[in-house]
Amino acid sequence: MHWSEARRDSSLQAPDPKVELDAVVQIYAGRAWGWRGAFGVHTWIVTKRRGAEYYVRHEVIGWGVRHGSDAVRVAPGVPDAFWFGSKPKILADFCGPEVEALIDQIEAAGKRYPYNDRYTVWPGPNSNTFTAFVAREVPALRVDLPPTAIGKDYLVGWNPVARSPSGTGFQLSLGGLAGAMLALEEGLEVNLLGLTFGLDINPPALKLPGIGRIGP
Repeated sequence: MHWSEARRDSSLQAPDPKVELDAVVQIYAGRAWGWRGAFGVHTWIVTKRRGAEYYVRHEVIGWGVRHGSDAVRVAPGVPDAFWFGSKPKILADFCGPEVEALIDQIEAAGKRYPYNDRYTVWPGPNSNTFTAFVAREVPALRVDLPPTAIGKDYLVGWNPVARSPSGTGFQLSLGGLAGAMLALEEGLEVNLLGLTFGLDINPPALKLPGIGRIGP
């Protein structure tokens, strides 16, 4: 099958905006297309303002960046679409009046993303680098990105130390090629050449490259 024929319709996981009037924020991860899907996922953030009849997708897309297109794409779209045939998994889910403030923070963080003119599948910056960056800027999201989100450990600038994406711990990363993380949400992770090995404690699970999280 050609990538253009793969499913991109709704997976029916996001609340219907005509029914759910409150603000909504969700974060999704879907296996990458083709051979890349054996190793990694693509992540994105969706938001819906209170009373809005549509969702806005916030994500980084590599297509066209080398020809001058922005890497960060913010536009109305299907929030829970299959990612080229892969049914996405919900990583974070927020709904309620207080979520409006989260949306403000997400939009502001997206504008501060420093790699809007760059995209590199490995080790980053890529779509997962963007999601992790926004998560660090908005600690209330407390999202635990899967070990298959290659690029999440690519940090901004030359500082090798940062908060974990969940904001519940810290990590050391050398250009996304090697590092370690210790946090309440992510547990213990070791990153080697973009591949993540780890142990989760909440709830207990094993994290393996390509496979992801094994546990409840």
